[in-house]
Amino acid sequence: MTPNREQVHVELERVRETFHQLVETASASDLRHRTDGTRWTNSQLLFHMLLGYFVVRSLLGLVSTLGRLPDGVSRRFAQVLNAGTRPFHVVNYLGGCAGALVLRGPRLTAMADRTIDALQRRLDAATDEELARRMHFPTGWDPFFAATMSVLDVYHYGTVHFDFHQRQLTLPGGG
Repeated sequence: MTPNREQVHVELERVRETFHQLVETASASDLRHRTDGTRWTNSQLLFHMLLGYFVVRSLLGLVSTLGRLPDGVSRRFAQVLNAGTRPFHVVNYLGGCAGALVLRGPRLTAMADRTIDALQRRLDAATDEELARRMHFPTGWDPFFAATMSVLDVYHYGTVHFDFHQRQLTLPGGG
């Protein structure tokens, strides 16, 4: 179920608070531990959780653009992306590994704050018509992608993705 604009704001603030708590209370040893159900360490998965919101920022523009075009355009686009599912998963995994080397600790939480702030500003500026715009998605890329998603669904996707991966962390308070 897609939340409304205000519920998305509440979700984003909860994620900000949770993310700060997870990053700020994790020891160096905690961050090196493997997660539950992934090949990543806690540090790598934390970066991946933030990466989900980077993806949201990119998807918002894509849905805004493709959602204005005939339905068949985004359907075909999703089919093309689904054809590249296997390489996408490799890049997704390696991105988490590499990102955790660069962004961690205060830099990671500062980036989360900037990203969440930008998402909230964009959400506030969007009209109801813009939030309802839809496109087809490559469902093979992420289990939380639906066959079609609205702009508001994309905002909510980031939090669903975050909450799922939080349960896989092996940090104190992580899962």
